[in-house]
Amino acid sequence: MGFINARRIRLLSLLLAALSLAACGFHLRQNASLPVAMQRVHLNASGGSNFQRQLTLALERAGVTVEDATGPGIAELAVPTAAFSTDTLTSGGYARISEFAIHYTVRFGVTDAAGQTLVPLQTINMSREFSYDAGNTVGSASQVEQIQKSLDDDMVQAIMFRLQAAGHAPAAASSVH
Repeated sequence: MGFINARRIRLLSLLLAALSLAACGFHLRQNASLPVAMQRVHLNASGGSNFQRQLTLALERAGVTVEDATGPGIAELAVPTAAFSTDTLTSGGYARISEFAIHYTVRFGVTDAAGQTLVPLQTINMSREFSYDAGNTVGSASQVEQIQKSLDDDMVQAIMFRLQAAGHAPAAASSVH
């Protein structure tokens, strides 16, 4: 008898958790719906390997075949710029830097297989701030690395949103800068 009650309680708990997630507006993220002309894409990207890997995975999740080279029937996603930079925000005593900002700038554009512009070249800028502990340089280096990975992920998501917008309203994509 106790087994049945424990099972009912577990089932009721799962049901309540599912209902609360649905009530708060949580939905699993769906794959992007990209323009038809982007079914096969060559990714011509500069920047770190994490960014390229994440962008390739996002494109593949959206049903795109990422090709190793250009060719007939293959669109081109060009990313001529993907660069991090840092700025000093505040300095502590004895000219010690205590806060930094990491900036990430990515420029990208898409042309279809015929060379027509699907998404005009545009720039996305993102940044994160962090505190620097001069006594823990190892921790600070790993903090910078984590921030850069986070910015890579956010940047890929922003690019995918813009590519998806181009698929739904090609005229609207040309006005986004």
